[in-house]
Amino acid sequence: MTDTGTLNFRWSQAMVAGFVASGASDAVISPGSRSTPLALAMLRQPRLRCHVAVDERSAAFFALGIAKASRRPALVLATSGTAPANWLPAVIEANQSGVPLLLISADRPTELQGCGANQTVDQIGLFGPHVRASHALGTPHDGFDPAYLHRLAARAYEQATWPHPGAVHINQPFREPLLPLADTAEAEIPEAIRVAHPALQPVQEDIRDFANRISERPGIIVCGEMTGLREDEKAIAALAERLNAPILAEPLSGLRYGDHDRSHLCVRYNHWLTDQTFVEKHQPEWVLRFGTFPVTRNLQNYVGGIRQTHAVVEPWPRWSDPAHRLTHLFRGEPADVCAALQAESLIATPGGWRQDFADQEAAAAKGADAGHIAVMLEEIPDATPFFIGNSLAIRQLDSLSGSGEKAIHFYGNRGASGIDGNISTAMGIAVVHDNVVALLGDLTTQHDLGGLALAQSRNAVIVVVNNAGGGIFDHLPQRQLPEFERGWRTPQQISFEHAALTFGLGFGRAESIDAFRKALCAALAAGGPHLIELQMP
Repeated sequence: MTDTGTLNFRWSQAMVAGFVASGASDAVISPGSRSTPLALAMLRQPRLRCHVAVDERSAAFFALGIAKASRRPALVLATSGTAPANWLPAVIEANQSGVPLLLISADRPTELQGCGANQTVDQIGLFGPHVRASHALGTPHDGFDPAYLHRLAARAYEQATWPHPGAVHINQPFREPLLPLADTAEAEIPEAIRVAHPALQPVQEDIRDFANRISERPGIIVCGEMTGLREDEKAIAALAERLNAPILAEPLSGLRYGDHDRSHLCVRYNHWLTDQTFVEKHQPEWVLRFGTFPVTRNLQNYVGGIRQTHAVVEPWPRWSDPAHRLTHLFRGEPADVCAALQAESLIATPGGWRQDFADQEAAAAKGADAGHIAVMLEEIPDATPFFIGNSLAIRQLDSLSGSGEKAIHFYGNRGASGIDGNISTAMGIAVVHDNVVALLGDLTTQHDLGGLALAQSRNAVIVVVNNAGGGIFDHLPQRQLPEFERGWRTPQQISFEHAALTFGLGFGRAESIDAFRKALCAALAAGGPHLIELQMP
């Protein structure tokens, strides 16, 4: 017989070894007692990079950022009770945006369930439909076969990554004692299971039918948030060239910045789509959409009005049609669908169609506001990841980012578009890229102040636009209500300087664009974590 503490640890070692064999490289651990066997197994696994985050909500968003940037699942560990419940917002975001996570919650054994035992809640099915799979395990038992746990880990890893990336929940109960009494050897990493996924290829007959519908007709290509693969960007740009069609590309599409062909890009559509005369005269007969549905209302309305031929390229098993206009759905990777279309006898749209869009772009660029967003994009180094907060920040970036050759990759939590966990997510991205620049609103920053603890020792510059509360509501009908200031605008009394100093970040404050540029350049040159408060009227 093996003592319970040692049994718990060996069981945990086998599970963690299975995750490492599958490809996991990062684990985010929130301290707790019941999770001790798994935490110890993770911390003693040399092939696993472990991060400790006290706040479980921040921990889950931090793991989300790691997974978002690395495109591989991060492990998240918490103890029993309310601890794993704090993961829910990040789990919802992972579900909506297709980010893989592996959630492992420790639990009390069966005999302590439903009898009033402290720190014990029903954790089975805790995340409902927001996870790809749930596994309720039993307590470790003597004589277990490590191969079972190796395969369980491999199975959960695949469920988190294919066919639709998201979170997988494993609930693991332990009996006390929780610490091993005997010395244990380092866990052997099993041979990786070779998983071969099918390549989704569009049916050529469907491609040919679509090509016939769009050839020689005026249309547009619209790109929302995508994974940012270079082959996709180049393939979409090449198809636009062949069709002589404009590409209306959002920042999170990955098409606005880079060395690919950007000659057909439209990035200032929020300015000229307000021109009803232009819109009425330029009604597309077709739209080919890649990625998620657009962020801003002007583009949403323009795309939603296209009824004749409305196509979406979507490799994941999700339905992206909030306007209810879909006529064609291609299940495949963007580059593959573009290549299949290129193989057909496509006839380009007459030259005047795209030129009209180009003229609108040129006119909008002349009057572009060289504000804080332009400063950030000018000053940050090449290949810097740029995390953008929700609400007003993402909409301003959509309107003002412009386009350029820098290899800037934009990140955001646009799955459920919440303002929770944005700092923590950005810091997770910094783990993978070794740096990050984040642009957030004041309420978004206040909502995740605990995430500043994760910025310590990282090359991270967090820019907080302090516009005295929820500036997004200035653009919404609620602004007309007499209770607007109290119930929606909600100006806060918070010292971002004190918050930065509390968590060991450098701090700067700017009240003008020139002062902001100096503060940003100083923070980038110094390295390490910094928070810059940009005070806006």
